[in-house]
Amino acid sequence: FARQDVRPGLPMVRRVREAIQKEEKQKEANEKNRQKSVKEEEKERREEVLRSALGNENRGFALLQKMGYKSGQALGKSGEGIVEPIPLNIKTGVSGLGHEEFKKRKAEEKLESYRQKLHMKKKANEQAADQFRTRFKNKQEERKMEGDLRKSQRACQQLDKQKDIDVPKEIWYWIEPEEEEKKDEEEKEDECASSEISVSEKLRLLTAYLREEHFYCIWCGITYEDAEDLSSNCPGDSAADHD
Repeated sequence: FARQDVRPGLPMVRRVREAIQKEEKQKEANEKNRQKSVKEEEKERREEVLRSALGNENRGFALLQKMGYKSGQALGKSGEGIVEPIPLNIKTGVSGLGHEEFKKRKAEEKLESYRQKLHMKKKANEQAADQFRTRFKNKQEERKMEGDLRKSQRACQQLDKQKDIDVPKEIWYWIEPEEEEKKDEEEKEDECASSEISVSEKLRLLTAYLREEHFYCIWCGITYEDAEDLSSNCPGDSAADHD
């Protein structure tokens, strides 16, 4: 409340002003009566001595004066030396010699270790992101191949039946009917275990069968008249060529 009323331009109550003055005097008295520690007294004496210039009673300074040196001049015959004395680095701690260098080296090693950890973490995150993108891309390609395989199976089943072929050359050449999909799980697992052909290999074999047996290109969606018509008019023999 008192500090809010001492702002410039505001009237000050006499009691408030006296209270502030009393508080400031008390702070000054406390500061004067506070007993300084030994380190503080040593520091003050050291700074006072360092601030004061050397007098004639100093032997080194007396020798310099005998050689022609005057206070305030630079050292050296032509005055190219230093003017101020070299500052003193006084050790005030109780640690042994070389301890500061040891602490500095440890701090640098700790910082370097931290930087390496950050670098390794960043590298691991980048690798994880690359792996995720690769898996995502492979998953998309796998889904596309599965879609192409189902399309080829439907085309194969339709073209085979047009030639009165009642049984597919391979069981997976045709899309299994719904009744077959409702078989026991054990039979399905046996079939999956016995079939080690990948989706891409199935697509390649079925595409080749459609071209050889029916002169049909799944990528073009056209049934050609014969092998010569297929080879001359079909733009390519693979999905990559058609893409």
